[in-house]
Amino acid sequence: MKNRNNQLTATLFVVVLALAPIVQAAPRPEGGPTRPPPPNENSEAIPESPVITVHSTDNVTRGKTGSFVLNMQSVRLLGGMYVNFSISGTAVAGVDYVQPLSPAYIGQSGYGAILVQTLPDPRGLGNSQSRSVVVTLEPGLGYVIGAPSSATMWIKP
Repeated sequence: MKNRNNQLTATLFVVVLALAPIVQAAPRPEGGPTRPPPPNENSEAIPESPVITVHSTDNVTRGKTGSFVLNMQSVRLLGGMYVNFSISGTAVAGVDYVQPLSPAYIGQSGYGAILVQTLPDPRGLGNSQSRSVVVTLEPGLGYVIGAPSSATMWIKP
């Protein structure tokens, strides 16, 4: 009779151990079910997606290359990502600068660059007007746009 009792106890023990991961059971000193604590209103929420911002390095003289720096906070451990952007401003693509292609790549370091190659002024020497290039981050999968979401660079004559 004792043999059957031991077999039943052992079988129940195995079943309980098999079901424990499924129901996320864990021993607790105060007892009760194991559940994640509710979010605290005072604690800051940690974003699941990286936050992307953009900055201009400085104004650029015609014929030189200017750049915008992309910054990814909460850097991904396994690699970089691509970020969409658009370009606007008073400068004309193909006349004042070479149009950079979107998306831009941000490396594992958390930084990326959008290079803007400026062109000589076809309007002539009499035109000494500065023209702006504005890069604006666009929404995409896997990231959140932070502030600043746009940056301006001036092409100087």
